[in-house]
Amino acid sequence: MNLPLYNAYLESVGAPNFQSGCNFATGGSTVLAAKANSISPFSFGIQVDQFIRFKARVLALLAKDKRLRKFLPTKNSFEQGIYMFDNQNDVDAAFFSKPEDVIATISTILLEFETGLQILYNEGARNFGIHNMGPLGCLPRIIATFGNDASKLDDVQFVTSHNQAAMLFNLQLHALCSKFQGQFPKAKVTYVDIFNIKLNLISNYFQYGFKQPLAACCGFGGLPLNFDARIACGVTKILNGTLVTAGPCNNTAEYINWDGSHYTEAANQFVSTQILSGKYLDPPLPAKNFISHQTATCN
Repeated sequence: MNLPLYNAYLESVGAPNFQSGCNFATGGSTVLAAKANSISPFSFGIQVDQFIRFKARVLALLAKDKRLRKFLPTKNSFEQGIYMFDNQNDVDAAFFSKPEDVIATISTILLEFETGLQILYNEGARNFGIHNMGPLGCLPRIIATFGNDASKLDDVQFVTSHNQAAMLFNLQLHALCSKFQGQFPKAKVTYVDIFNIKLNLISNYFQYGFKQPLAACCGFGGLPLNFDARIACGVTKILNGTLVTAGPCNNTAEYINWDGSHYTEAANQFVSTQILSGKYLDPPLPAKNFISHQTATCN
C-alpha cells in the first residue's frame, strides 16, 4: 500500500506528519464514558472532541502558514478522508464487571456510538469505515479466564457467551450503519466484517500458513494457550516461588495471537488483505477507495 503509519493525536509535540491521516485511538478505550477504574480515560466522546480540536487547529495553522501543508491534511481532506472505527472494549469489559448485563448494554453502547458519528458528520466527515467486533470468544485471554468449565465452550473450544454477544452486537451495529446511511444520504458508510475474517483465519489457520491458532506468542504457561493473567507479555516476576518471564516466541509468523488479546503482525496482514479484497465489506468497495484517502481512526 506504500502508506506510512499514522501519527497519534496524543503525540502532537514536535513535528509529526498528519498529512496522510491521524490516529485518535488509545489502548483499552471504550465507547461509553470512562469510569474511575477504566484502562483508558479517552473514551469515544473524548476522541471525537479531540478530532474537533485537531480539525480547528489544522485549519487555523494552514490559514496562517501555507508551508505547513507538507505536515497537515488539506481542508478537503476532512470531507474526502475515511474515518475508521473499531468496537470491542465495552463488551469485553462488561463481561468482567456485570456479565448478566452484557446483552442489555449493547444498545446503550451503540446509541453513544451513533451520537459520535452524527457529530463527526456535522463536522464534515462523509466516508465511514466501521469495523464490527471480532470473535471475542476465540482470544486466549478469554478462553483462559472463562473457559475452565467445558459447558461454556462450543464444539471448537471457543467461549460461547462472548462470541454470541459479539454476533448480537454486530447485528445491531449493521442495522445502525444502514439507518445512518439512510438518514444521511451524502454519507458513505461501509460495514467491515472483521468477525468473519478472523473466525475464518482461526478456524482454517493451517490453510493460511499458521501453526498456532489459539496460543499467545508472547506469554507464559505453554500450550495450548500460553497465557497466564498473572503476568503480561514482556514482564519478569516471581510466580509460585519461581522467577519467570513472559517472553516472545521464536517464530511469530506461525502465531495468530500475540499476547492473549492482540493479533500478530502476520495475522493483521492477513486481515488487511481480506478487507482490501472487498469480500467482507457492505456495501462492496474497491480497494483503491480505501488506500487513496487520508484516514482518521478512533477507539
